[in-house]
Amino acid sequence: MKADLHVHTTASDGRLDPEEVVRLAVGVGLDCIAITDHDTVDGVVPALKAAQAFPDFLVIPGVEINTDVPDGEVHVLGYFLDYTDQALAAILQRLRNARRSRAQEMVVKLANLGLNLEWHRIEELARGKSICRPHIAKALLEKGYVISEKEAFDKYIGHGRPAYVERYKLSPSEAVKLIAKARGLPVLAHPADIDDLDSLLPELKEFGLVGIEVYYRDYNAETIDKLLKVANRHSLIATGGTDYHAFNDDIEVMMGVMLTPPESLEKLFALANSHSVELLKAMNPRLNVSGK
Repeated sequence: MKADLHVHTTASDGRLDPEEVVRLAVGVGLDCIAITDHDTVDGVVPALKAAQAFPDFLVIPGVEINTDVPDGEVHVLGYFLDYTDQALAAILQRLRNARRSRAQEMVVKLANLGLNLEWHRIEELARGKSICRPHIAKALLEKGYVISEKEAFDKYIGHGRPAYVERYKLSPSEAVKLIAKARGLPVLAHPADIDDLDSLLPELKEFGLVGIEVYYRDYNAETIDKLLKVANRHSLIATGGTDYHAFNDDIEVMMGVMLTPPESLEKLFALANSHSVELLKAMNPRLNVSGK
């Protein structure tokens, strides 16, 4: 089974809606994707419905939660979670509200730098969904203030840049616990740049972490080998995904270029089965709950 377990939609900062993402995934030959939007599960149900048109295609309900550490961010993916869980919904809503407030503060900072953006245009770009920094970057590009969305991050809205604004976030352990309580499987996203990773992982495992994203769009063979050793050292599942947003820029690769190895996928299915077979059946009637 060819599975890309890190895919975004217009529910957060992706450029394709969930239905388009499913059709593209099928078109590039994938058998399975995980919908992992930032701090929201709003893209899950539309994706599951779209997948009904493709009998052999699976959608795994997921999320990506941005968390805060002293020197930056750590992102935590959640797979097979109960996307109807009310406690999960409440925290995710709080995180999305914080994104909106942060975006408004960024617009003010940009205006002070002489870069004037219309808030209504940013809302239009977000299409009624969670407002994220890529929406601001696109607005800056439309205005001609930058020549690429990457430049917007590098010069203005990236971490440590003049228009960057911190926002409310969970800690990594809080995100792992939240996903686990929603009967999901927490996995650490793109971990290569995390300081002192070997010290962080035992703590997160205590709260339910089951894997780390070893196979990622930006990782070369040396980085993958290093992370694979880390995963083995801590008895964690080595997952993979492209972090696809449909940005169509020079740094993004097509969905499916990085995949989760079949043996890792089997381990995830087995763990998901142990959490709740009935939940899995409800999420996708065609899902083979044997994990094969």
